[in-house]
Amino acid sequence: MGLGRWTIEVVVLTTVFSSLLPVRADEHDHKYTDKEEVVLWMNTVGPYHNRQETYKYFSLPFCVGTKKTISHYHETLGEALQGVELEFSGLDITFKDEVMQATYCDIELDKPKRDAFVYAIKNHYWYQMYIDDLPIWGIVGEADENGEDYYLWTYKKLEIGHNGNRIVDVNLTSEGKVKLVPNTRIPMSYSVKWKKSDVKFEDRFDKYLDPSFFQHRIHWFSIFNSFMMVIFLVGLVSMILMRTLRKDYARYSKEEEMDDMDRDLGDEYGWKQVHGDVFRPSSHPLIFSSLIGSGCQIFSVSFIVIILAMIEDLYTERGSMLSTAIFVYAATSPVNGYFGGSLYAKQGGRRWIKQMFIGAFLIPAMVCGTAFFINFIAMYYHASRAIPFGTMVAVCCICFFVILPLNLVGTILGRNLSGQPNFPCRVNAVPRPIPEKKWFMEPAVIVCLGGILPFGSIFIEMYFIFTSFWAYKIYYVYGFMMLVLVILCIVTVCVTIVCTYFLLNAEDYRWQWTSFLSAASTAVYVYMYSFYYYFFKTKMYGLFQTSFYFGYMAVFSTALGIMCGAVGYMEQVPL
Repeated sequence: MGLGRWTIEVVVLTTVFSSLLPVRADEHDHKYTDKEEVVLWMNTVGPYHNRQETYKYFSLPFCVGTKKTISHYHETLGEALQGVELEFSGLDITFKDEVMQATYCDIELDKPKRDAFVYAIKNHYWYQMYIDDLPIWGIVGEADENGEDYYLWTYKKLEIGHNGNRIVDVNLTSEGKVKLVPNTRIPMSYSVKWKKSDVKFEDRFDKYLDPSFFQHRIHWFSIFNSFMMVIFLVGLVSMILMRTLRKDYARYSKEEEMDDMDRDLGDEYGWKQVHGDVFRPSSHPLIFSSLIGSGCQIFSVSFIVIILAMIEDLYTERGSMLSTAIFVYAATSPVNGYFGGSLYAKQGGRRWIKQMFIGAFLIPAMVCGTAFFINFIAMYYHASRAIPFGTMVAVCCICFFVILPLNLVGTILGRNLSGQPNFPCRVNAVPRPIPEKKWFMEPAVIVCLGGILPFGSIFIEMYFIFTSFWAYKIYYVYGFMMLVLVILCIVTVCVTIVCTYFLLNAEDYRWQWTSFLSAASTAVYVYMYSFYYYFFKTKMYGLFQTSFYFGYMAVFSTALGIMCGAVGYMEQVPL
């Protein structure tokens, strides 16, 4: 097994390039002096049940305060990709200065504006604001019990907590319910109350976390259950392989003592009969090596990002998790090139430049293609999730000027350092005929069954991850995620070892694709689970949200499958 050397090479390569990570800094130091301006940013508005279907706050006919407008730019790539659209509220707020209820603007409510508000209230629109990077949520309005009259909340009552010269808490209370009647004037008002708080600045995001959900007994039980599955599976695999291989070795040793006539007349079957074909290059080696290289890179990215998330509270900065993932993916491109290029060279591939391009752009093309399709729908809806042209150019520049050159470096290193075949036995010149076997030994059946146990070890964690992304929870228990990643790798390795052994014992030497796909089939079960989650755990609706959900769930499932397939294959390949 080549896991030891593979792990060392991954760690060395990822450590070198992850050391290039910059220290994250913000232009705002979050420190204020008395009477210094505090900006209230209006972000987005959208249906409560469709978290990703968001629009600019002022796409609804809200009015703006009288204060001079301040422009905002996207501070990170993650902000732009996640549809953050901050616009100045126009409200006059200064540090520690209380404001009694005051009108800041009036809405001239004609029929089109009333219809817009009524539509928003019917669809349970909510809006998001920011003060000092702290998010605040509010509801647009509500309908009466009969659904005939509609009311708009017109009074924003802000209560801001401060600890010294820092803002540590913000609360919003919506009051002033006004009935929507056409051709009337609706005054919008606000007030600001400041209070001292004992909350430390470092702990100010704790109020947004939900320990009762993420640290529920079920979450702990699922981790314990997965560990029990790992222990049972490892023990079972060890017992089966030790007993079976011992019998096989005993039989083959006995056969070696026979003369040629007895050996020819005897029954020859089992994995040893294909030793001259087992290291034969896989079919479609260019695609196969590109998938393995991409899977190794995804594993490296997952490992590094989870470690960074455990060290740094990435959820405290808008878009920081996505920005970090993009940077780490670009920095770990040599991992893709190294493992993909070395494997392709071992299998006798000669079109290594083409393999390098396919390996470099396989995952970016899948992600960008999905995003491009969804972007058309977002533009049709005029949603804030529509990716700006400048951001598209930035992503393309990262692909061509960062990912591709680093992938080239990794490919050259892989071909020169570990690109020579070092198989323990010679490959036969003529392929051995594959005998008929029972239906459950067919590669297609093995592939379908291979993903059940890996999925069973992670599906509880999938629920928590889905809920944090598609609902209104902040995922912060990255220690759990790391444990689940380790469990997934162990279970995947055990399953692929068993699948490969059964296939080889049936004298079928086409193990490369079978080992990869039997582990990668976990993605099929994850995607099937996403359908269950959509229909039974959410209330999403509409073309945009549905396309966004199933499009990016397909990307997530495919990436997970490629990673599992690479882990399963690399455990068995001799490096």
